[in-house]
Amino acid sequence: MTSPTPRSEPTAPSPAHPTTTPPAASERPASRWAFVITVVCDIVLPVGLYYALRAAGVGEMAALLLSGSAPALHTLHTGVRHRKLDSIGVFTVALLVVSALASLLTSDPRIALARNGLFTALAGVWLLITLFTARPFTYQALRTLLPGRSAKLEQLWESDAAFRRVWRGLTTLWGVGLLCDALLRVVMAYTLPVDAVPALDGVLYAASWILLQVITQIVLFRTHTLTKIFGERGRGRRLFAPAARQPETSD
Repeated sequence: MTSPTPRSEPTAPSPAHPTTTPPAASERPASRWAFVITVVCDIVLPVGLYYALRAAGVGEMAALLLSGSAPALHTLHTGVRHRKLDSIGVFTVALLVVSALASLLTSDPRIALARNGLFTALAGVWLLITLFTARPFTYQALRTLLPGRSAKLEQLWESDAAFRRVWRGLTTLWGVGLLCDALLRVVMAYTLPVDAVPALDGVLYAASWILLQVITQIVLFRTHTLTKIFGERGRGRRLFAPAARQPETSD
């Protein structure tokens, strides 16, 4: 099972006139379905497959390698479907292959388990690196979520220092949070029984995501950020930060 890894979004030019047109309704279910499919392929399926193989008498090493192939196949399928395999997708597949070879050469299943922490750590580092770019990751994810409001978002970004601080702060939160999550994964991989780790790995993913989401919602509420974006209608809204391989949020 691999840990979710984000993908970068290109920075769009700032439109000339702000607009508050909401995104098309069809975009919301598409985003949610993409999230569900990614969670199933990258988290649920690998864990379920591992324990099914172990119940069938397959050894730890073989079960880990076979179950770990599910995210790689999902990445390759996505690349073939869209006729494009981006750098993150290539890196994901390459890291899975390298970790599999290292596990085979050393006969150590814990290397295969620890790779989840490596994925998460690299994702955290990447988020923190985007703090030094023109637009941090969480803001880019927001624009992906709300394409119909990109002009409004750019207006807020250019004119509202508090708005910029919120998204830089949330990017820092998620970057540091992923690094802490990664450390726990590596500790689990090398200290707990091998058969216990895949299930706990999924539990940790859910716990980390929920904790970071709760903090994110509190920050957005206390800073009135959603009101700035949606007006008074923003009071009851929620924005969910990326939790899948591709940073897709739901409106």
